[in-house]
Amino acid sequence: MRIVVTGGGGFLGKAICRQLLARGDRVIAYQRGPALQAQALGAEVKRGSVTDAERLGQVVDGADAVIHTAGKAGAWGRREDYFDINAGGTRNVIAACRGKAVRRLVFTSSPSVVHDDRDIEGGDESLPYPDHYEADYPASKALAEQAVMAANGPELATVSLRPHLIWGPGDNQLLPRLLDRARRGTLRIPGAAKLIDTVYVENAAAAHLLALDKLQSAPGTVGGKTYFISNDEPRSQAEIMTGLLAAAGIEVSIKPVPAGIALAAGAVVETAWRLLGLTSEPPVTRWSARLLSTAHWYDISAARRDIGYRAAVSIDEGLAALKAALQTERKR
Repeated sequence: MRIVVTGGGGFLGKAICRQLLARGDRVIAYQRGPALQAQALGAEVKRGSVTDAERLGQVVDGADAVIHTAGKAGAWGRREDYFDINAGGTRNVIAACRGKAVRRLVFTSSPSVVHDDRDIEGGDESLPYPDHYEADYPASKALAEQAVMAANGPELATVSLRPHLIWGPGDNQLLPRLLDRARRGTLRIPGAAKLIDTVYVENAAAAHLLALDKLQSAPGTVGGKTYFISNDEPRSQAEIMTGLLAAAGIEVSIKPVPAGIALAAGAVVETAWRLLGLTSEPPVTRWSARLLSTAHWYDISAARRDIGYRAAVSIDEGLAALKAALQTERKR
C-alpha cells in the first residue's frame, strides 16, 4: 500500500513509518521539518503543514490510506495554534482524503479528550466527553476526534486511537520533561500513588497498523469507532516516573504534594505566565495538576477484540530497551 503518515518525522510517526516500511509498504512522511530519520529509514518525505489544505491534497493524491499523527501537543501555547492544527488540520486531512479518493484514515487521538478531573479506573470507550476542558490540547483533540468519527462512511473508512502516555527510545516529550524537573533530585507531584496507563512506542505504532489493516479487511467492524491503547499494565505514577528516570541513569525521590496545593500553584503560575507574556511551557498548570492528581487507566478489551491489539513489549522490556538506547546515545 501507499500510505501517507502525517507527522511522520515525530516520535510516534517515525515508529509507524519504520513498521510500515518493514512490511513492504510505500511510505510518505508528511512533515513540517526535514524528517531526516524517517528519510533514512526509507520513507519519502514531503514538507508541509496540516493547516495547508492545498498541499495536503497534493501529497495524499494516489495514496491508499492516511495515518494522521500530526498535531500540537503540550499544556501551553496559543489557543489559535491548538485549534488550527489539531481541529482544523484534521478537518483538512479528512477533506483531502475525500477529495483524492483515499479510502482509509487512522487518526491518533488522546485519552485526555474524556478526562473530567476525576479518577478513571478501568474506563472504556463509553466514557462521555466532559462538559468543559481546562486546556486547549484536549479540547482541540476532542473536536478532531469527533470529526474523524463523523467522517466514516462507504467512501472513507475511519478509526481513532487513544494511546496513553507514549514513551520509549527517541521520546522527545515525556522523558525530557521528567528530566528537566528531576535535576534537583526530587519530584514533587500530587497523586504519586495513583495508577496510570502508559504505552511503549512500538506497541502504539503496531496498534495503528492493526487498525489500518482492519479498516481494509473489515471496515464495518471498526469504522467510525475509537479505541484506548495502552500497555495494559497500570502502575503508580511514582513507579512509572522513577522507572523512566532510572533508565536515563537518574535516581530521584518522589515527594507527594496535596492536590489542592498543586491546583492552586497551577492557577498562580498560569496567571504569572500570561502577565509576563511567556511562551515557554510552565512547570505546572491547572490541567497538568489535575491529571497528576487523578488515576487514569483504561479497559482496552475493545482494541483486543476488534483490531487484535496486544502489547508485544512489556513495560519492563521497554524500560530495558530505553536504557540501552540512552546508553548508546551517550557513547556517541
